[in-house]
Amino acid sequence: MEITSAEFIISNTDIEKCPAPNKPEFAFIGRSNVGKSSLINMLTGRKDLAKTSSTPGKTQTINHFMINKAWYLVDLPGYGYASVSKSLKEKWVPMIETYFAKRENLYCTFVLLDSRIDPQPKDMDFIRHLGTLGIPVAIVLTKTDKLKQSELGKSKNKIEKQLLLDWEELPPFFITSAEKKSGRTALLDFIENAIKTNR
Repeated sequence: MEITSAEFIISNTDIEKCPAPNKPEFAFIGRSNVGKSSLINMLTGRKDLAKTSSTPGKTQTINHFMINKAWYLVDLPGYGYASVSKSLKEKWVPMIETYFAKRENLYCTFVLLDSRIDPQPKDMDFIRHLGTLGIPVAIVLTKTDKLKQSELGKSKNKIEKQLLLDWEELPPFFITSAEKKSGRTALLDFIENAIKTNR
């Protein structure tokens, strides 16, 4: 898939104000500071489409981007140790839960994991929760340029072992680096095939 256009549509906390669910939708979510905005910018070929920040918890709303005038890329608030108030984090949970419950056009949720960090209980709990909701999940390892190939292999194996405790078969897996622009083709091809398969 070639990205010919990427346009910001809306940012909000009210699911009812999300765009009409008449186009395929692909969501991206992960723990705070996992490199989500950098990955989205790398995928779309736009430097500042998603706002990057050194401060965890920058994304606090549901952000819709129209890609190729054909599908939505959705940037969801991170979970985990964001440096925001407890009251704000408490608002995120029902907002994200409602999003997953109501967006019938959601084709897949990409859960981002930092390849340098061992599988975290929060990550595994979240992935397990999506599974119980029946939401298609794919795993995206980020920041893989920071690891040697042997280290990356060990990181992937650890995550796979954790997932197989709950899943009969592994969800799709993507190895990415926003810095090196690796994994872009594989991810976009997956999205393109998902759209074609669900037509």
